[in-house]
Amino acid sequence: MKLSLIQLKNLQNNDKNIDHAIEMIEKAAAGGADFVVLPEMFTCPYQASKFPLYAQEEGGTNWKKLSEAAKKFGVYLCAGSMPELEVKRDCCEHVENIYNTSYVFDRNGNQIARHRKAHLFDVDIKGGPRFKESDSLTAGNEITTFETEFGTFGLMICFDIRFPEMARLIQLKGAKMILVPAAFNMTSGPKWWELMFRTRSVDNQIFTAGCSPARDTNANYVAWGHSMVANPWGTVLGELQEDEEILTVEIDFSEVEKVRAQVPLTTARRVDLYKLEEI
Repeated sequence: MKLSLIQLKNLQNNDKNIDHAIEMIEKAAAGGADFVVLPEMFTCPYQASKFPLYAQEEGGTNWKKLSEAAKKFGVYLCAGSMPELEVKRDCCEHVENIYNTSYVFDRNGNQIARHRKAHLFDVDIKGGPRFKESDSLTAGNEITTFETEFGTFGLMICFDIRFPEMARLIQLKGAKMILVPAAFNMTSGPKWWELMFRTRSVDNQIFTAGCSPARDTNANYVAWGHSMVANPWGTVLGELQEDEEILTVEIDFSEVEKVRAQVPLTTARRVDLYKLEEI
């Protein structure tokens, strides 16, 4: 399978971001990509206060354009993540929630997965950034996997990868790769970006792929970039730098079985001593 990660700059214009993403999807497809991944919150500035202004309901204009792009170019598309507006309507009132949401479309443009970021990025790093997603976002509550012609995939968003329990639950559901639209910053990126993806790959003997926005030093939130793919051995198969670019990597899923046969972590688990269950 050919996997392409598209590292984009985020503009303060939803329509321009979507149109540019579709141009890049076309380029990736022309290069032979089977599966294309976009970055976290690629439709808007990465600012908690901005998310409500850019939020759209599932099935809205952005959703339709990306579904159409997946069908037009014949690729699986993990559409990064976007602010999702959920409106619950009844006879007298409606309640609005906003989620950090990733949609996945198949080659025919059908939605085959939706993941709402489960772990919100609420941090205050001394000498680094302070960011509180919960000021505007609601946390999701699902472990997300989905089926493709290549097998089972898992889906996380950024801060989710910090939590090994979620990655292990995804692996136990049969996933051979976890896709992670993410936006580590200039403090967390150099310290933990590569470490997190290589660690989750080794822990679970799977492929991991992190797709970041490109770095924009004029933005309110400066992303680290460095979109990358790691294999089940923890080896980095490809990594970008900070600029806008496409990373395309050949994925051989037989590596999963080879690693697990040689180092049988899954079968060696002491489930008589401990277990992990999805609630």
